[in-house]
Amino acid sequence: MNTFDPDSFAKTLLSGTFDFEQMSEELWRYQLDQNKVIRDYCKRLGKAERQSIPIEFFKHFEMRAGNWEEETIFESSGTTGQTPSRHFVKDVSLYDQITLQGFHHFFEEREYKILALLPSYLERGSSSLVHMVKTWIDHFGLPGSGFYLYNFDELRKAMYEAMDAGEKIILIGVAYALLDFVEEEKIKLPADTIVLETGGMKGRKKEMIREELHMHLREGLGIDLIRSEYGMTELLSQAYTVESGRFRTAPSMQVFVSDIHLNRLIQKPGISGRLHIIDLANIHSCAFIATDDIGRIHEDGSFEVLGRLDTAEIRGCSLMYE
Repeated sequence: MNTFDPDSFAKTLLSGTFDFEQMSEELWRYQLDQNKVIRDYCKRLGKAERQSIPIEFFKHFEMRAGNWEEETIFESSGTTGQTPSRHFVKDVSLYDQITLQGFHHFFEEREYKILALLPSYLERGSSSLVHMVKTWIDHFGLPGSGFYLYNFDELRKAMYEAMDAGEKIILIGVAYALLDFVEEEKIKLPADTIVLETGGMKGRKKEMIREELHMHLREGLGIDLIRSEYGMTELLSQAYTVESGRFRTAPSMQVFVSDIHLNRLIQKPGISGRLHIIDLANIHSCAFIATDDIGRIHEDGSFEVLGRLDTAEIRGCSLMYE
């Protein structure tokens, strides 16, 4: 008999004091039992031990552990002709608490003027990223915090007002929109401004490596450090880059790397391969995910994202279709 209690698990997770491996094993047994997609997938493989589930399954199946009604559905933007991922979320308040806990794991707990440049996400209306920023604004955003589409003059005005008032600024934006902003007019932000790019050219601009993107943003915003946020529709936890430029995970999340073609062959630190994520906050969906990102992990647990798998759209799901 499975005695797993999701509410008790969430409480332990939010306490910040837990054994990650033990929690992972408990959650795997629960999801293997309660998530039909995971159970059927493992039956087809003939294996019941813990393993990563292809991230594409969020595009084609309702990933639910248990029988419940969703409070919301986060949906990815995708690209033209592709099926978007959908993350059915039982408890939005858990996501709110996890994203706040993750942010404050890396950044000072204080009030900020939060300025968000997320046009494509904001226009869609079902973005987990937009919800995350709204949660920040509700909990530690100063008056005047908010979202901007392409009204760069208003954004620039809000920046100058915050600087005049001595307010600490968070500027978070999708890569192409931040580039559009700095190409229109350069500005010099205070050295302690937190600038977070969330990736994504969305076909709007020439793809570039992160180092080149950050160089353009540093020059256009007049600061020495640009940080990155790593998150996705299929996750409730996030990772952030710090001074080294490498990502570090929130306490609720771990990353490891496998061979690109053999998911069971785990790569040593420094060797590139497919990124896998364990997100303990995904209690009610799927916590064990093989992503479509290529990266490498380092001895200190930090990781880099190097690119995307070419076969991302078809990998994995063929095992479920007949």
